[in-house]
Amino acid sequence: MTRNDSTRHPRSTYRLQIRASFDLFAAADVVPYLRDLGADWVYLSPVLEAEPGSDHGYDVVDHSRVDPARGGEVGLHTLSDRAHVHGLGVLVDIVPNHVGVATPKASVWWWDLLTHGRDSRYADAFDVDWAAGGGKVLLPVLGEPAAADGSIDGLSVVGEELHYYDNVYPIAPGTRGDDDDAAAVHARQSYELVHWKRADGDLNYRRFFAVNTLAGIRVEEGWVFDESHAEIGRWFRDGLVDGLRVDHPDGLADPKGYLDRLSELTGRAHVLVEKILEGDERLPEDWATAGTTGYDTLADLDRLFVDPNGAVALDGLDARLRRDRTSADDAGDDAASHDEASAGADQTTGDEAVDWHEMILGTKRGIADGILGSEINRLARLIAEGGPAEAAVVDALAELAAAFPVYRSYLPQGADQLTEAVEVATRHRPDLADALERVAVVLRDETHPASVRFQQTSGMVMAKGVEDTAFYRYSRLATLTEVGADPSEFALSPAGFHARQQARLAERPFGMTTLSTHDTKRSADVRARVSVLAEVASEWAATLERLRDLAPMGDGPFENILWQTVVGSWPASRERLHAYAEKASREASTSTTWTDRAEEADAFEERMHAAVDAVFDREEVRHEVERIVDVLRAPGYSNSLGVTLMQLIGPGSPDVYQGGELWDFSLVDPDNRREVDFDLRRLYLEAIRSGATPPVDDTGAAKLLVTHRALTLRRDRPDLFNRYAGLPVFGEQASSAVAVDRGGAIAIATRLPVSLEQAGGWDDTVVLTAGGAYRDVLTGRRHQGGRLRLAEVLETYPVALLIPTED
Repeated sequence: MTRNDSTRHPRSTYRLQIRASFDLFAAADVVPYLRDLGADWVYLSPVLEAEPGSDHGYDVVDHSRVDPARGGEVGLHTLSDRAHVHGLGVLVDIVPNHVGVATPKASVWWWDLLTHGRDSRYADAFDVDWAAGGGKVLLPVLGEPAAADGSIDGLSVVGEELHYYDNVYPIAPGTRGDDDDAAAVHARQSYELVHWKRADGDLNYRRFFAVNTLAGIRVEEGWVFDESHAEIGRWFRDGLVDGLRVDHPDGLADPKGYLDRLSELTGRAHVLVEKILEGDERLPEDWATAGTTGYDTLADLDRLFVDPNGAVALDGLDARLRRDRTSADDAGDDAASHDEASAGADQTTGDEAVDWHEMILGTKRGIADGILGSEINRLARLIAEGGPAEAAVVDALAELAAAFPVYRSYLPQGADQLTEAVEVATRHRPDLADALERVAVVLRDETHPASVRFQQTSGMVMAKGVEDTAFYRYSRLATLTEVGADPSEFALSPAGFHARQQARLAERPFGMTTLSTHDTKRSADVRARVSVLAEVASEWAATLERLRDLAPMGDGPFENILWQTVVGSWPASRERLHAYAEKASREASTSTTWTDRAEEADAFEERMHAAVDAVFDREEVRHEVERIVDVLRAPGYSNSLGVTLMQLIGPGSPDVYQGGELWDFSLVDPDNRREVDFDLRRLYLEAIRSGATPPVDDTGAAKLLVTHRALTLRRDRPDLFNRYAGLPVFGEQASSAVAVDRGGAIAIATRLPVSLEQAGGWDDTVVLTAGGAYRDVLTGRRHQGGRLRLAEVLETYPVALLIPTED
């Protein structure tokens, strides 16, 4: 890792989603609140010009300017000046891998490419396989295939443009005659409008994952980097921005080379990468980055608050639900799976849990054969070097992508991961052994175009097959299926947690840590409540059975996921739950999908939406939901405060996602990008700064207290956070506590709160600390060190944050 001791690193960040309805001027207005809250830097979502109406900003269409809809250059100056005056740094999210092309005319680069084809100045900026498209860029936008004579319903010539309904495309100079019809003009262009289903197998430009409207760009080309980063470089030359978060570096041909150039451009500023690490995987040490955006920390924090004793019961429940679904499918009574490539991959017999790794081998293969088939086909063409792609090579590439154990390798680093994938694929498909080895020889050659391309592709297959499919199928505990997590790991002991935190401090002391992001499937507070189910697994199984009887859907594993999410986010609105249910079920693609609207799928969705409506319209269903929520609410709040404190005081630079200082029961995007009531938060913060100690109740003010005091202490007393040591806990309820000494600041949190309550409280449980007096910055109470009795220290809140005091 490249480090520069003069680089300024944030002690914490606060993420803001910048959009037209909350622009850079609005962000500037909340800066004083963020300073008072204790945040060290303000962290902005992408601010370069994005697709018209974009609510997230990851579909950049113009790298040369700050989006006018988000406040423009004046807005960025205003935000930057306000932040710096109040002592906050500025971190900005950037998107180097792709550009938005949903509205071709909005992107100068894409419009020019479509106009001039291979003669375009920007032809080399995009990753287009011209030969595969017959010299054209294939655009999968047609609702129905073109007719045999080339005519397309809805296509017309309007001035110097081709219009397909509301979509507008350029006409190249000299390709339109006065009497030409639209089909004739279309035939002369450097692009071809094709049926949308052809994207799966025939698309010939690289995308972001499977999003046709996000076209990959080649920042490995010097001039592409220079032009797409000129504005970003200016931010640093003018002192507007202090650090960057790099979106999806795994999509780049050369992430290390890119980060080196970015480091030079920014004067070795603080740079983070959005990188998901699998298992024991480590970030390459030669990358010029302070660390990742913290999904690995998120997974560890969640599992610290999951009761390992709940695994057997929840696994048994999951197994029974899958067995019931299999029986129903066999009898023809249930909605059939529409993902044939992964059929059977998530089935089980008896009461054993489904094997996670077998499941994702199936879901990833389904993605490689399906929506990312065009990427696999392109790899096969590269291996064929101009000749026809062998079917066996296509098959072998898809199997290797499915078997790849991490998002990608960075050859020569990661060669062992390719070897592992070959071994797994060969065991799974011995008939492909010869083709697998032939393909592996090419992929091991880091100079071969197919090798580079495979590294860019494997992450796509992982993301779509795991995060966007298997995470919606694996139902034993919804806490476990979060971005960056390994759901096969059920829980984490305090000792295991401490070991990982110590490694994090040693390896990436300035990396970001997080609990909620714009990409998380469920917010931290939803997951904290769902985690309680591991402590009341039998009661949950009985509740789920009653809910399934009252509002049956016919897909037990998905019903488990949906009802966990309902109770985890309750009270949520009808509209929010319908939106979540539709997205989750179609991503899971077991009983319905985004496409291929079969009669069975429509019937399933009708039952699913009826079940959501039943929560609001039928007393008996609402009663079941609210009864189990009453069981989960208080221990869920305890978990939330615990996980919040452990993140905010832990190694790295903690990020607070917008609004998360109060209870936030958000679901998957776009739900997690809703507007935040900062006026309410200012009101609560003013009371807390005046000495209030709010109760742990539905207002969430207690969480704001913990957030404020932890962030402020971390910012103002860095001398108390210079090491990491887990503190020993002794007593009958020692398993319900976790304690950490960060070099003076001591954090103590309750875990497994249901078990603690059932045992009658802390009794004689103590935490061993150094002697002397301590003050709890949450309550103001003094405690004598040595043997801290948790019954006293945690009398007011389930967490404590102690600092040495002279008393």
